[in-house]
Amino acid sequence: MAPQEPLQIRQLGRVRIDPYAWMRFIAPGGRRSMAALPERLRRHLEAEMHYARQVLEPLSADAAYLRDQMLARAPVAGEPATAAAPGWRYASRQPPGAAHRVFVRVSTDGTQQTLIDEGERAQGHAYYRATGHQPSPDQRYFAWAEDVRGDDRHRICVLDTITGKVHVAAPADAFGYGGFTFSPSSRHVFWLWRDAHSRPTRLYRSRVDGGAPELVYEEHDPALFMQVGRTAADGFVVLSVAGPDTSEVRLIRADDEEGVPEVLRPRQRGTRYEVVESNDALLMLIHDDSAPGGRVAALDPHDFSVLGECVPPRPGVHIIALTPFARGVLRLQRVAEQLQIVLMQPDGGEHIIAFDEPAYHLGIAPMQAYQTSHVRLVHQTPAQPPRWIDFDLESGAWHEVGGMHLREFDPGAYRVERLYARADDGESIPITVLAHRDTPPDAPLPLVLAGYGAYGVAFEAEFSLPACVLVDAGFRYAIAHVRGGAEKGPGWYRSGCREHKRNSMTDFIACARHLVDTGRARADAIVAHGVSAGGLLVCGAMNMAPQLWAGVIAQVPFVDMLNTMSDADHPLVPLLRPDWGDPLADTDAYDHIAAISPYENVTQAAYPPLLCTAGLQDDRVPYWEPAKLVATIRAHSTSRNPALLLLNPDSGHQERDDMHTQYAQAALLWAFARRCVAHGLT
Repeated sequence: MAPQEPLQIRQLGRVRIDPYAWMRFIAPGGRRSMAALPERLRRHLEAEMHYARQVLEPLSADAAYLRDQMLARAPVAGEPATAAAPGWRYASRQPPGAAHRVFVRVSTDGTQQTLIDEGERAQGHAYYRATGHQPSPDQRYFAWAEDVRGDDRHRICVLDTITGKVHVAAPADAFGYGGFTFSPSSRHVFWLWRDAHSRPTRLYRSRVDGGAPELVYEEHDPALFMQVGRTAADGFVVLSVAGPDTSEVRLIRADDEEGVPEVLRPRQRGTRYEVVESNDALLMLIHDDSAPGGRVAALDPHDFSVLGECVPPRPGVHIIALTPFARGVLRLQRVAEQLQIVLMQPDGGEHIIAFDEPAYHLGIAPMQAYQTSHVRLVHQTPAQPPRWIDFDLESGAWHEVGGMHLREFDPGAYRVERLYARADDGESIPITVLAHRDTPPDAPLPLVLAGYGAYGVAFEAEFSLPACVLVDAGFRYAIAHVRGGAEKGPGWYRSGCREHKRNSMTDFIACARHLVDTGRARADAIVAHGVSAGGLLVCGAMNMAPQLWAGVIAQVPFVDMLNTMSDADHPLVPLLRPDWGDPLADTDAYDHIAAISPYENVTQAAYPPLLCTAGLQDDRVPYWEPAKLVATIRAHSTSRNPALLLLNPDSGHQERDDMHTQYAQAALLWAFARRCVAHGLT
């Protein structure tokens, strides 16, 4: 039981009491460690870690069994190599028994060159995660961003494939997720720097062969987020500055790499746009009030004037992204909840790829050559591992060229269903359900119900080996596609954010009850599962209907919503005010956040077992959010069920990026779920 120190907070004429505010600690240097925490806080968190280990220790045998089941079926081969340029094909592979990926490239004569062995790079680090792997346009260099601290502050590494030497273009505080790119000439790396609040605010240019970085642009609006990339035709470096409801693109021309970025269209609230280069034109994908699902306009690449409209807005169609190639442009869009890829040919013709399946995911493989004649697509379902499809950009024909091979795994052993729950206001909420093929649809089973429902991000129906292992263990696994995501278009997002956020939680509850009513779930055996903003979803639903859940799993959960959104120094708060509202300036926003924030709405009730994970290095959802929720649930719950904080001192918002760690964590979560539905956890 954590000690309470009631802190009175006055805000916009409202008063609230925070008994666990003392758990919040901002490290002076920005990086936290257990040793540097205030003594009382360190002792408390160490006690939490010890308690969690004690309670979870009886699950260790079951967790080990589930982990071994995952490892026994782990992929034995990687994706077929794709051509990023004439002469080389790039791929990543996971050697048998290895926990990390190896990135390679293969020449036309079959010669293979290892580019990065992440296992070797991870040695000596308690945490390792790499992202953004990419070759330079001239194919001499290969770059990636790596985090060795767990706090999402990356260093940018550049391999010279001729000398074999690795040069660190940005030694620290870089942003790796869409935060760096080679210049069209391959002489420079453009990269984003994160400030003291962990916001990417500066664009730098560094020479691949060393030297001091040069500042190119600095953004002063904390409500906007930066990303940088390069057009596929290598005509421009693209700097995107965007928030949930506004954006601005600045372009650096290939023939003037050291020039000043040019503004394509000034930022305007209510309008979001992005741009790609297609042969002799720029294509701008625009989302605004006149085209909430998107429209595409062609621009002159010299003066950015409008040449015409390529794709008008269409009811029921949500355009997600454009991927250009010399022989055509691929348009990723969602129609009737399902993804499609549309080939837009130079003569105006279109070919559509879609699948007549209950639920699936469809995407475009990265690192493909702009001049290619065949594009690699990736298709998967919750039961079917990724399979790779080559799509002819001239004829529109396509054929399967391979698939992820798992040991002793039969996709035909599973069934995928798409169901619909009726929400309180009559809205129809999609549910994706994974079960064994031999299980009758109306046979009640224990269930893990997952959800996200935030930021207009869809919870896609992708393949998950851990989910299949859970199903093999006698469960159903389901995804509740609640409002707040993008599964049914932009309106689906708007009806699940700000003052409508309660819809996400009541949708999630409606999905659970529908699965009981249709005979697919046992009423006493539903475990809720959410990650990050999905943790807000499941913990909010737990407060609203604690008796409905046999257990709740909340990974790095955003649950101290009112206090966090009242912290203007938080890295993401200014950016995310359009999603949640501003409780510092708007009384209505304060009231609707206060009404749903999980931490503020714990009541005297019989709470189910709760397992929260946290990373001490996490600055997106700091450790104190789940720590405070766990403490207040213990103080209020009338049941004997435990509330656990599983804290990793070395990780941030994500665990280490290695297969063994990922499977071990998933196995522990499933073991927790199995114990919750078997005979409880006390």
